[in-house]
Amino acid sequence: MGSAAVAFSGGTDSTLVAKVARQELGSRSLAVTIASPLFPASELAQAKAVARRIGIEHIVLRLDPLKEKSFVANRPDRCYLCKLGDFMEIIAVAKERGLDNVVDGSNVDDSEDFRPGAKAKEELGVRSPLAEAGMAKADVRAASKLLGLPTSTKGSSPCLASRIPYGEEITKDKLGMIEDAEDFLKGLGFRDVRVRVHGNIARIEVSPGQLKRLSSDPVRAKTTKRLKALGFAYVTLDMEGYRMGSLNEVLRASTTIH
Repeated sequence: MGSAAVAFSGGTDSTLVAKVARQELGSRSLAVTIASPLFPASELAQAKAVARRIGIEHIVLRLDPLKEKSFVANRPDRCYLCKLGDFMEIIAVAKERGLDNVVDGSNVDDSEDFRPGAKAKEELGVRSPLAEAGMAKADVRAASKLLGLPTSTKGSSPCLASRIPYGEEITKDKLGMIEDAEDFLKGLGFRDVRVRVHGNIARIEVSPGQLKRLSSDPVRAKTTKRLKALGFAYVTLDMEGYRMGSLNEVLRASTTIH
């Protein structure tokens, strides 16, 4: 590519892309991270640390999609609107730096879920080297391990708005409750965890193998107490366990019905 700006979250996928970009392009590579209320503060800190370890130049753009009524309304095209704005900002930085390409960390597995943000990427000409190379998540983790990257086993961490059902307003308070609740559960040792918000109800997803631990005392009691203290009136456990994009199941069901 000659030169590239990497949309860099610090996750497994974008870290591999940034590592290879730094190796192949040297100073003609740049990592760009979007910081906003949609992402936990811990993720930004980790992204900064990983960028330093890779040795790639790293800049942080601070944006606030909560100022946009169309985003806050939380329609099914929410991700498209957000990604369109994010990528436009990264493209502007790339042009300012004289970099010819903007790339992200999408892999072939990402096409299996409802991803309206992919439309924004296509419209703006953002490329996905991992997907172009036919790499699935397992391939990305294997390559990351070979390169000694600290993110080879890191769990995915999509934006906090993905925990709020379509049609339910996105607010800063809700995002903060989700972040605090998930941080608490991760602190208890739950790696793959999502706290989905349905009004005043918290629906917790953890991997099936950890359902028994979370539903047994003292973990159950501690979790209930903490999440109610955060503002949830009811705390529930999803017996199906964690799965990617569970809130999109409603959209798929609606499509099937109609």
